[in-house]
Amino acid sequence: MDSNVVRIFDTTLRDGEQAPGFSLTSEQKLAMARQLQQLRVDVIEAGFPAASPDDFTAVQRIAREIEGPIIAGLARCVADDVDACARAVKDAARPRIHTFISTSDIHLEGQFRLSRQQAKERAVEMVSRAKSYVDDVEFSPMDATRSEWEYVYEVLEAVIAAGATTVNIADTCGYAQPEEFGRFIRSIRENVRGIERAVISVHCHNDLGLATANSLIAIQNGARQVECCINGIGERAGNAALEEVVMALKIRTDIYGVDVNVDTSQLVPASRMLSAFTNSPVQRNKAVVGDNAFAHESGIHQDGMLKDTRTYEIMEAAMVGYGSTKLVLGKHSGRHALKVRLAQLGHTLTQEELNETFLRFKELADRKKEITDEDLEEILVRTHAGAMRAISQVYR
Repeated sequence: MDSNVVRIFDTTLRDGEQAPGFSLTSEQKLAMARQLQQLRVDVIEAGFPAASPDDFTAVQRIAREIEGPIIAGLARCVADDVDACARAVKDAARPRIHTFISTSDIHLEGQFRLSRQQAKERAVEMVSRAKSYVDDVEFSPMDATRSEWEYVYEVLEAVIAAGATTVNIADTCGYAQPEEFGRFIRSIRENVRGIERAVISVHCHNDLGLATANSLIAIQNGARQVECCINGIGERAGNAALEEVVMALKIRTDIYGVDVNVDTSQLVPASRMLSAFTNSPVQRNKAVVGDNAFAHESGIHQDGMLKDTRTYEIMEAAMVGYGSTKLVLGKHSGRHALKVRLAQLGHTLTQEELNETFLRFKELADRKKEITDEDLEEILVRTHAGAMRAISQVYR
């Protein structure tokens, strides 16, 4: 693997889909997998085959029909799970089994009733079992960020020796802080024997709003795979948003010095497909893919955008498949944006006519959130004869 390329591991169809309100049918999962193929993600985690017959079927179909990305299935460190996962992904050109067990005492004592030694032995046993089916095995120490670091090193050494090719550090509860998480990833590189034989991956949740930040600082400290979801969906507050991680790496190459294989022009199409399937539109101000991500209403911003788009946009809308920047006419808009929009509609006004139209425009904008083209035509008709003449010339 090229050390300057970060693998994008999409878990929309697994962690994202298992969250309340985001369930997908098998057909929707296959369609979404085709879109992820178009997006050129490196790994598609297609589901949790042991969870249900429908999930098994979806993973199996994706493994058989989607070419290009690695197709992964998730399995607990349980023999039946690993066996089911192996059957589901076996027809993929590039199959992966991803198995996990907790390493935090909170989980081991409170939920699983396992000692640390028992958990490590089970991890090694199931990684070995997975390795008997496929060459590509990923292991995750669940709740790693609330675990004792030395114990995590011990488990990682053992699973790498058993054949794990990717070790995925899970911030399962969104507990880690960026500086702390960066140190953790760096310490794994420095303290785990054999770590050079595995890719370090991270899986960050957004309970404190830090999933993207934690993923990015992990990359700065040596992680070369990021697990993320379209629109940031996932358990509770969600996972790291794929579109945010990818565009941060693309825009700030001066900081991160890495690349991704993703076709960024497919980000908005992927976001909209997922929103349609889940009936869950993203918030308007969502980074990269929200309706307002490339929209401007402020007069100062609109004036700058009309002169040079770089003044208020750090990426082009077309880069992410958005189409084009949108200048929204509202109560914060200025004369420059109004003049340009009127010209686009075919109306050339004198300065006096523009000033009078602008006053009427502001009066309406105080009562209405967004001014449409039809509103502008009506303002012109009611304002002055000059505007009437302009309209008649357009519609002759």
